[in-house]
Amino acid sequence: MAAPEEQELSQEQTEKLLQFQDLTGIESMDQCRRTLEHHNWNIEAAVQDRLNEQEGVPSVFNPPSSRPLQVNTADHRVYSYIVSRPQPRGLLGWGYYLIMLPFRFTYYTLLDIFRFALRFIRPDPRGRVTDPVGDVVSFIHSFEEKYGRSHPVFYQGTYSQALNDAKRELRFLLVYLHGDDHQDTDEFCRNTLCTEEVANFVNTRMLFWACSTSKPEGYRVSQALHENTYPFLAMIMLKDRRMTVVGRLEGLIQPEDLINQLTYIMEANQTYLVSERLEREERNQTQALRQQQDEAYLASLRADQEKDRKKREEEEQRRREEEMARQSVLAEERRRRTLQEEKERKSECLPPEPPSDDPDSVKIVFKLPNDSRVERRFLFTQSLTVIHDFLFSLKETPEKFQIVTNFPRRVLPCLPTEAQPNPPTLKEAGLSRSEVLFVQDLTDD
Repeated sequence: MAAPEEQELSQEQTEKLLQFQDLTGIESMDQCRRTLEHHNWNIEAAVQDRLNEQEGVPSVFNPPSSRPLQVNTADHRVYSYIVSRPQPRGLLGWGYYLIMLPFRFTYYTLLDIFRFALRFIRPDPRGRVTDPVGDVVSFIHSFEEKYGRSHPVFYQGTYSQALNDAKRELRFLLVYLHGDDHQDTDEFCRNTLCTEEVANFVNTRMLFWACSTSKPEGYRVSQALHENTYPFLAMIMLKDRRMTVVGRLEGLIQPEDLINQLTYIMEANQTYLVSERLEREERNQTQALRQQQDEAYLASLRADQEKDRKKREEEEQRRREEEMARQSVLAEERRRRTLQEEKERKSECLPPEPPSDDPDSVKIVFKLPNDSRVERRFLFTQSLTVIHDFLFSLKETPEKFQIVTNFPRRVLPCLPTEAQPNPPTLKEAGLSRSEVLFVQDLTDD
C-alpha cells in the first residue's frame, strides 16, 4: 500500500494545500501536507495549530496538555504596577494589625504547609485540564451569581482561543486571574471590576478573559503568567510577532487608577499594533497580488490550452479533409480505370462490322452529346445490346446514356430488365436499313 505522501491529491486537497501554505507561510510543501493530513484536511484546525505552535500554546481543537501555557513574559520592557495593601492608620489600627499579625502568619503558614504536604498524598487536580471551556463558563456563571451581570464582557472560550483571536484581530487581551480565597478579591470585583466606567472602557478597547485559579484552566494560566498576588491582571498583545505580556497589574486597584494604568499600557504599545497592522496589510496585499498573478497565469494557461485545442482540432479537421479528398481522388481514379477497362473489354467483345453489301446490314449514324457523329453497320439479327456496347466502348460517349430515336421519339431498350431480360434485335425494334439515333447523356441523373 502506498504511503500517504505518495498518494495522488484531489483538486480540493490541492487547493487546501496551497491555501494553507499562503496562510501559514510554510515554504516546505511536504510539511504543509503532513500537517493537513494530521488534521484530516481540516484547514481551520491545521491553521489554528500552526498559530498555537508559533506561540507555544496548545491546540484549541485537541485536548490541551498539562504543561504550562507559554506566552512571552520575559520582555524586559513589560510594565508592572503593584498596589500594596494600605498601612494601618492610628493607634487603634496599628494595635489591631499587631494583634492579628501572629494569627494571620500562623494561618497562612499552616495553610501552605498543608497544601505542600497534600501534593505528596494526592496530586493537585487542577494540574489536569479536561474541559477548559467548561472551566471558563463555570467561572462566569459563579461570578455573575455573586457579583451580578454588570461587568466587562467575558470571553467565553479557552485562554488559547482568546490569544488566537487577539492575535488575529490585532487587539489587546486583558487577562484576569480570580483568586477565590484572597482577602482583596471580593472588594476588587464589587468596587472596581463591576463598575460601569471600567466595564465600558474594557468592552470598547480590548478582549477580556477571566478564570478562577481554582479551576484547572485558570490554574494552568496562572502557572504561565507567574502572578505574585491577587487581584492579578495581565495585558497581552502581539509584539514582534509573538503574543507578549506588556503589562502586569497586581493588588487592589481602584477604578480610576485601573483605567489610567490600562490607558498608559495601551498608548505605550500602540505603535507595535500599528506596525503589525501595516505588515499584515502588506502581506495581504502581497498575497492578493500573488493570487491575482496566479489567476492571470491560470487564465492565460487556459487560453493557451484552448488555443492549442482549437489548433489541434483544426489540424485534425484539415487532415480528415485531406484524407477524404485523397480517398475521393483515389476512388475516382479507380472508377475511371475500371470504366476504361470495362470499355476495352466491351470493345474486344464486339462482333465484327458486317460489309456494306450484306443484305442484313443496318447503317446507323449516332449523334453524340458533344455534337459529334459516329457511323457503324450492324446486322438486323443482332441484339440492341450490341449497339449499346459499341457506344459504351467509345471514348466520346458518356458513362451513362440511353439511345433515342427521333421520329417517333422512343427510347430503345438496349439493356436487360426484369420485365425484359433479353433485349430485342434491331429488326424487332423496328429499325430500318439506315437510321439516325441520338445518344442522350444520363450521367447527371
